[in-house]
Amino acid sequence: MIKYESMYILKPDMEEEKKDALVKRFSDIVEKSGGKMEKIDEWGKKRLAYPIQYLNDGYYVLMTFEADPTLPAELERNYKISDDVLRYMVVNLEDQKA
Repeated sequence: MIKYESMYILKPDMEEEKKDALVKRFSDIVEKSGGKMEKIDEWGKKRLAYPIQYLNDGYYVLMTFEADPTLPAELERNYKISDDVLRYMVVNLEDQKA
């Protein structure tokens, strides 16, 4: 199991129930594939550094989890097919050690 961190930005004008459902969906992908969720940190609505799809704000979510090396590809695939995800990134935390 490798430790990963994933940050994704959702559209800011989403309803609360839809946003919560998306956050749960992405965490369920990790857990159903045999991974272990460590933390979900919802940063909330923040100003974007530059406009994305004519939006100036985004809802930031940071996820820390442990999973097999094949999971990030599946997670990124789900981010891509979701119309409500503006940007995403998955980082291997074990490669960051110096």
